[in-house]
Amino acid sequence: MAASSAHSFVTATPTNTPSLSRLSAPPSSILLKFTLSTRALYYRRSLASGTGTSSASPLLPIVCALGSNSSSSSSYLSDESDEKSSIKKQLLDSLFVACASLALSCSLFLSDVAPASAFVSTTTPRKLQSDELATVRLFQENTPSVVYITNLAAKQDAFTLDIFEVPQGSGSGFVWDKQGHIVTNFHVIRGASDLRVTLADQSTYDAKIVGYDQDKDVAVLRINAPKDKLRPIPIGVSGDLLVGQKVFAIGNPFGLDHTLTTGVISGLRREINSAASGRPIQDVIQTDAAINPGNSGGPLLDSSGSLIGINTAIYSPSGASSGVGFSIPVDTVGGIVDQLVKFGKVTRPILGIKFAPDQSVEQLGVSGVLVLDAPPNGPAGKAGLQPTKRDSFGRLILGDIITSVNGKKVSNGSDLYRILDQCKVGEEVIVEVLRADHIEKIPVTLEPKPDDET
Repeated sequence: MAASSAHSFVTATPTNTPSLSRLSAPPSSILLKFTLSTRALYYRRSLASGTGTSSASPLLPIVCALGSNSSSSSSYLSDESDEKSSIKKQLLDSLFVACASLALSCSLFLSDVAPASAFVSTTTPRKLQSDELATVRLFQENTPSVVYITNLAAKQDAFTLDIFEVPQGSGSGFVWDKQGHIVTNFHVIRGASDLRVTLADQSTYDAKIVGYDQDKDVAVLRINAPKDKLRPIPIGVSGDLLVGQKVFAIGNPFGLDHTLTTGVISGLRREINSAASGRPIQDVIQTDAAINPGNSGGPLLDSSGSLIGINTAIYSPSGASSGVGFSIPVDTVGGIVDQLVKFGKVTRPILGIKFAPDQSVEQLGVSGVLVLDAPPNGPAGKAGLQPTKRDSFGRLILGDIITSVNGKKVSNGSDLYRILDQCKVGEEVIVEVLRADHIEKIPVTLEPKPDDET
């Protein structure tokens, strides 16, 4: 009976249970040694007390303590109920065995904790390609320089007549210097009663307008933020860009802050019209990097993370990105920003004329810019350029048609703007005009640009 009981206890513990599992039972070899030793101990105590005569009784306390067959336990207690002193010793022995078994189980459990941790799933570091690492690094290094701009408009409640502010638009911008100057597009801030700038750390500051250039769609704001929170963006060069060069746009499309899109330069020296004044902007960068509403005013970066342009417009019938976006080159932006920071406005030279649409001149079968008006107090009027007018009979008399400036051919209004952008205030230029049926060359001294003049 003792042998069979011992055999059933040992085989009840699986021998093929993995030792690395936290919930595995003690190995059978350990339990076998433990059972045999406790059996010998019990026999010695029973012989010393003179009560151990049954072959089944020595292992019964162990079986009871470890949760073995309950029917064998009740049979044993009924057979030995008259020996109270023996029962007390058996109970003490059972308690001892139970405590020893518990201690053994705890030690085995703790010893399996470290090996079992080998089964815990750990996330291995993601392996990126070299170009991916460069893109991630570029985004992380330049994101603190990009800001989110909210355009607020003052509204009046129709019933209470209270004045309150509501967001009427948003866009992007970037930190220009440590003095808190923020560069963005003019159309992002147009019509704003108040402006708020949110930095990369989500801190928000009220912004003041330093100045703007409607013709080039550039504006400069200023915020009073600690210098340690301002990280100016690295300024690059746009004069040596190549088609096919990789570019990166960071902005806040549809209010989603700090979004990165990538692409290439798909065209150079494009021309678009300013969203504010309608004046053409020359030498614009064309890119297929996704630019959506909210990206306006954000930076366009080259692969080194340097600024090469300001994202300003897209060509899309639907209003969403169609793969054709435009950026104002940084070489143009740099000169404008410097003037706005120093003087609060851009001093741009003008001829002081108003000219006809290009289509009207084409219908006449000539090439050039037709002068519609030349105020007498303007540079062109002082120099003697003739405007378009009507005679006493109401017949239209065409004014001078500008064909060149300083020897550079003028075929349309864009050509004239491009030439004037290269000139300075106070500079004298030679304007060649077609007057009636002959050519004349007239010297004109350029003057600073007042509002709504050309």
